[in-house]
Amino acid sequence: MFSKKKNVQKMGLQKKIKNDIILIAVLIITISACALGLLLFRSEGDIAKVTINGELYGNFPLNTDQTIEIVSAYGKNVLVIEAGKAYIKDASCPDGICSSHRAINHNGQSIICLPNKLVVEIISLESDGPDIIS
Repeated sequence: MFSKKKNVQKMGLQKKIKNDIILIAVLIITISACALGLLLFRSEGDIAKVTINGELYGNFPLNTDQTIEIVSAYGKNVLVIEAGKAYIKDASCPDGICSSHRAINHNGQSIICLPNKLVVEIISLESDGPDIIS
């Protein structure tokens, strides 16, 4: 009598483990497919939009190699645009996280320097459609 009860419990546990494995596999496949889709269908940007404390500082085309020294009341940053990519070469902020960020060139990517209140965002001139449907 006790052996039947143990066998039923053992089979129930095995079924739960099997279902957990199936759930985890489905989640991994779904997340991988979404990540692959995002990587394959992202578009390259055309302009590096620079804002300081929420106000537009300037728009700089990515197809022109240039070095822009950005000086504001919050600090100094050096933005470099070369080979269609933008990156922060030097920053006066104490941590320097923005200057260690990799170069960006895809629509929607950004580099943010919190101490200097600087945001460099890549935008595209082409519209993929409306952002908000009213």
